[in-house]
Amino acid sequence: MVYDIPAPMLAKSVPAVPDPDLTDCGLSFEPKWDGFRAIVAWDGSDVVIGSRGSKPLTRYFPELVDAFSRLLPEPCLLDGEIVVARDDGDGRRLQWEALSQRIHPAASRVALLSEQTPAMFIAFDLLARGERDLLAEPFAVRRAELVDLLRAVPDPIHVTRATDDVETARRWLAEFEGAGLDGVVAKPLAAPYAPGKRAMYKIKHARTADVVAIGYRIHKSGSGVGSLLVGLFDEDGDLHGVGGVAAWSDKRRLDLVDELQPLVERDADGAAITGESDRSRFAASKDVSFVRLRPERVLEVRYDQLEGRRFRHTVQFERWRPDRDARSCTFDQLETVVAYDLADVLD
Repeated sequence: MVYDIPAPMLAKSVPAVPDPDLTDCGLSFEPKWDGFRAIVAWDGSDVVIGSRGSKPLTRYFPELVDAFSRLLPEPCLLDGEIVVARDDGDGRRLQWEALSQRIHPAASRVALLSEQTPAMFIAFDLLARGERDLLAEPFAVRRAELVDLLRAVPDPIHVTRATDDVETARRWLAEFEGAGLDGVVAKPLAAPYAPGKRAMYKIKHARTADVVAIGYRIHKSGSGVGSLLVGLFDEDGDLHGVGGVAAWSDKRRLDLVDELQPLVERDADGAAITGESDRSRFAASKDVSFVRLRPERVLEVRYDQLEGRRFRHTVQFERWRPDRDARSCTFDQLETVVAYDLADVLD
């Protein structure tokens, strides 16, 4: 039996935990886990761990490959999140930095980290069980099958908590941040699984987006990265600049030059290729040249508002996303603010 790994179903941002009474079919609420999204295929012989983008994650988590092959009671296709938790003195918390270090090219390093910072898998959907395809089943059915399948499976495989009580979900949103989680997800109980579609709702503590590094400007001091230019792909696959990330420390500016060096686009003579960004009429004399980068490296940023198809203000660096494929960084992940008439504000 061979499973085809579908694109994961996605979520769209909403500003608050939605009221189930406002929907036609009711909602199930879950904690939003802060890790690597993964769809796991276990056919009874081989394990494949697919990611949200095109990067397979199988080789980076040998301890999970071993756990899936030993512990899963039957062939299945699971949707969930890979996380790493560590004790920080006040209890266990999710540790993004430790998780991101697991994406390493050296097999020896991967093997060492699998022992030092072992990962867990948090399952939150079941897409196939044995020879039964469950994609068309309502989420309520898939959830019940997931709980039944994994009820006796021990650590490091877990089933996420879930509730249909909106007040519990709102409490989770406030409380679970202290454990390193970053919000709540709401899923329509009657909805089938929709690969690649934003058919769920996510409520996060801040607006964030995954963007692609497309270039950098040299700092005004003449050394180091002054600002990192970032972009997003549109529905046609074209890449657009959407803003910049700044406010690096002196040491970090210098380190970034070395980190980004392998991505610098070069001409036939080996010289770095430069470009020019749009020039502001308020700073007509400002140097807007930048070093071009191959659009391959993904980072997560915090932002406040959009203006058209660009971030209104400089965004803040949150973290690198080695698990994300650059092509998966598209405009449709951005939260769209509902229009509001200025006249209603002035009245």
